[in-house]
Amino acid sequence: MSHKSRPTILFDLDGTLIDSTTAILSGFNGAFEHFCLPNPKDEQICSLIGYPLEDIFAKLNAPSELIPNLIAKYKEIYRSLYLENTTLLPNVNLAIQTAAKFADLGVVTTKTSKYSSNLLENLGILKYFKILIGRDDVINPKPNPEPILKALEILNKPKQNAFMVGDTNLDINCAKQAGINAIAVSCGYESKENLQKIANIVKDDALQAVLHIQNCVL
Repeated sequence: MSHKSRPTILFDLDGTLIDSTTAILSGFNGAFEHFCLPNPKDEQICSLIGYPLEDIFAKLNAPSELIPNLIAKYKEIYRSLYLENTTLLPNVNLAIQTAAKFADLGVVTTKTSKYSSNLLENLGILKYFKILIGRDDVINPKPNPEPILKALEILNKPKQNAFMVGDTNLDINCAKQAGINAIAVSCGYESKENLQKIANIVKDDALQAVLHIQNCVL
């Protein structure tokens, strides 16, 4: 199979491949506490995971003039504990190993590339990915199609037989706007009911998504 004819599978990170909820919540709670602001509920924060940090703080009603400082404090806290507080979600190792046998793999996330690369290396799966597009690699993050289009451009791959696997509406809408196939997974931060409203295909986790893609392309 030639390079261009191999399928491309792009994965979201948080809620799709990894669980870093503890580190994320610690970062947000610590940032709000540092600036003597009332802490939002954990459920509120979790419902926004996947958005860029600036958008999350804004949606949590943080004072706009403090958002840059809140982000800096969040990153300081997160950086100190994220590696030991992040795990692979169930079945992800098998999902990635299976997918790598028939497709070129990438990650498209609103985390920065450095954090994402460090996490994937620490978790032992970075070697399977040919491209990683983080928040710092694009002007317009998900749901704008720019991250997916940039990944495909760097990989020199067509939209045909390209898939985006993610756990939120941001991932699904990003894929739709980019003109590639979208597969939602219900193992993350958005409810299955919400995902079913926007995605034609909803699977339980990354492994089920990969097996579905494998059946479609082979």
